[in-house]
Amino acid sequence: MRIPTLRTAMLAAALTFALAPPGHGALPAVVGEQRVPSLAPLVKQASPAVVSIVTRGTVNIPRNPLMDDPFFRRFFGGPDQQPREVSGAGSGVIVDARNGYVITNHHVVENASEIEVMLNDNRNFKATVIGSDAGTDIAVLKLTTPEKLIQIELGNSDEVEVGDFVVAIGNPFGLQHTVTSGIVSALGRSGINRDGYEDFIQTDASINPGNSGGALINLKGELIGINSAIFSNSGGNIGIGFAIPVNIAKSIMSQILEFGKVRRGLLGVSISDFNAETARAYGVDNGEGALVQEVTPGSAAEKAGVKVGDVIVEVDGKKIRSAAELRTAIGVKRSGDKVGLGLLREGKRRDVTTTLDERENATQVSAGEVHPALAGAEFSAYGGSEGSFKGPAVLIASVEPGSPAAARGLRTNDIIVAVNRIRVRSVEQLQEVARDQRLLILAIRRGDRDLLLQIR
Repeated sequence: MRIPTLRTAMLAAALTFALAPPGHGALPAVVGEQRVPSLAPLVKQASPAVVSIVTRGTVNIPRNPLMDDPFFRRFFGGPDQQPREVSGAGSGVIVDARNGYVITNHHVVENASEIEVMLNDNRNFKATVIGSDAGTDIAVLKLTTPEKLIQIELGNSDEVEVGDFVVAIGNPFGLQHTVTSGIVSALGRSGINRDGYEDFIQTDASINPGNSGGALINLKGELIGINSAIFSNSGGNIGIGFAIPVNIAKSIMSQILEFGKVRRGLLGVSISDFNAETARAYGVDNGEGALVQEVTPGSAAEKAGVKVGDVIVEVDGKKIRSAAELRTAIGVKRSGDKVGLGLLREGKRRDVTTTLDERENATQVSAGEVHPALAGAEFSAYGGSEGSFKGPAVLIASVEPGSPAAARGLRTNDIIVAVNRIRVRSVEQLQEVARDQRLLILAIRRGDRDLLLQIR
């Protein structure tokens, strides 16, 4: 029995692929003899560059809050923290076959002391972490003995459009080299991790636990994203997955390979969303952008002439629709980069250029890299003086309005002097002291006042 609707759909699909522009990884599209379009050639091309990652390491179990009571500690004792052996699995993508460089997610390798990489041909390699960035969730690995590797070709994620067909390759639930397909569902997604630098590609190609760090490719076989997260109430795929655009991954990788770490750019402004309500109050029609609430003295923004009340609507020609988009646009650039800013001031457009801060103490770290209870805050090294207080210490560079950090009483330009009675002189010390603590008692200098904030 004939099924006209199915036959029509198959013919339409075949003709669609047949009319697609030529290129490597192109799909076969022969209508005669019932040949159906297949993704197999594309998968064969890209799969050798996608790897399985197995990690082993230790983590510290969070301390029992009763240990904060000296009486309890005196009579019951016990360690503050107990190390526990952990293992994990994820995916990665070979992006440089000659040097053995693999891109994956930061969260795949963050607690790893041992990393083993398995290729599509079942060869195993040991790997080391060259560098890792929690803010963008990107890590770069190096295989210890790279030989006969195949790398993937990098695409341009700025050219990706909603509706493009994509293929995800990874190792969900330990099922090696699983391939799923779908389309790009949306672009510019954020809000998955408040403290991250986010510009996610959303896709309905199935992404599950174990896919993290794997490849999202286009129909040319080019890498356009690193699979990173899913939205799910059950832990399984419901058709909402997120990938880090490859252009962000390339920027972070280049910094890690050049400097051994990410030297994140600093503009020096505190911002909030410029929405329709704010636009009406300003008497303008455009209700998108980032409203400048404060400009740090001596910062890149001040040098460019940015003023409080300006609305930043573009960075290097790319439209900025919210404070989160500005934060990401600047956060994925390196210090010393020149950037062009499009501003609205009193309803009139202005264009300025500046160089992102290169000072050693200007590097910002998000709360996600320090402690989850501080979500919405960013920290940088403080080496100056404030009243009678002299550094070094840690400066709260910005606090996002409405964030948990703001709700807990933190303010922009607060200076953190100590945590749990331990003096902190750098962001690195703050990270070390705050790690795995359930209660943070922050000694803060605010103007000429000293205060304590308890944050759980």
